[in-house]
Amino acid sequence: MTNRRANPGYFDREGLTPLTGKAWIAIDCQADSPIVPLPDCVVIGVDRAGDLPDVEEAHFDVLLTARESPAAPWTACDDVDKALDELGTQVDANPIAASILVELLRWQDRLSWDVALKVESLAYSTLLNGAEFGRWLGRRDAADGPPAGAMIALDRIDDMISVTLDDPEHRNAISAPMRDALFEALVIAIEDPSLPEVSVTGAGKCFSVGGHLPEFGTAADAAEAHRIRSQRSLAALVHALGERARVVFHGATIGSGLEIFAAAGTRLAKADSWFQLPELSMGLIPGAGGTVTVPRVMGRQRAAWMMLTGKRIGVNQAHQWGLVQEIVA
Repeated sequence: MTNRRANPGYFDREGLTPLTGKAWIAIDCQADSPIVPLPDCVVIGVDRAGDLPDVEEAHFDVLLTARESPAAPWTACDDVDKALDELGTQVDANPIAASILVELLRWQDRLSWDVALKVESLAYSTLLNGAEFGRWLGRRDAADGPPAGAMIALDRIDDMISVTLDDPEHRNAISAPMRDALFEALVIAIEDPSLPEVSVTGAGKCFSVGGHLPEFGTAADAAEAHRIRSQRSLAALVHALGERARVVFHGATIGSGLEIFAAAGTRLAKADSWFQLPELSMGLIPGAGGTVTVPRVMGRQRAAWMMLTGKRIGVNQAHQWGLVQEIVA
């Protein structure tokens, strides 16, 4: 799976795409040259010796090393080849979504925040009509009824607004009703001339398990769904609050629950916290801002590893990678 040609020709590059069965390629960072420019498949750099060779990180989507506790952009692996096979298996299962994901991540440093969110949403809507997502829909369990109730709890003391995700029955899934309630609360905080701070927590055993799965695939019009996602982007609002936004994660924080609040200026986590971005296994990409928020706090290559593998990371790793800034009691 290695490549030794630095500048493949046009027809060679056509062979490095999921459309021709090449969803990913591994490059030995000690022995091989990078592919310039990057092809349409996922490019994985490997460092089996743990020497952390000097590489141009822009030429790789993921960088795996045997070195323990490496600096960014590397991801440590006990067994590099096993980790490579596991990553490749996930990519091969949904190669179109994987290739679109890494393309989006590669563009991040060239796009403004607002533009990047819109591009993510357009890509997400494209994948909603794809065969990979269609296969996941065909395997999905029977849908629950729609969530009901207040969805969030609000409190204000002086210049602090406390927002609690308050649907523990559904593990604080970011359903459409919860999204709309959060949108209203965050807009009020943004437009308040007293510039209050906003602190977000979750009720129950976990912070949030992300999107409400029964709602996935229910949009009749993918183009209209893009407009709704763009106009009601919670990640954009949290980002607009800047340092006024504070989040305290606990328990499971999955999918959109992480994507939205990774935009907060202050990100704290309790010791039982863990984090996961599983959308690729559904034939999708993070669609609530995650391709924008997560790489901007932990780096593109590590964000890509999380999104491509769908693996959980614990609170200590999240702290080391910058996803959370402090572990609290």
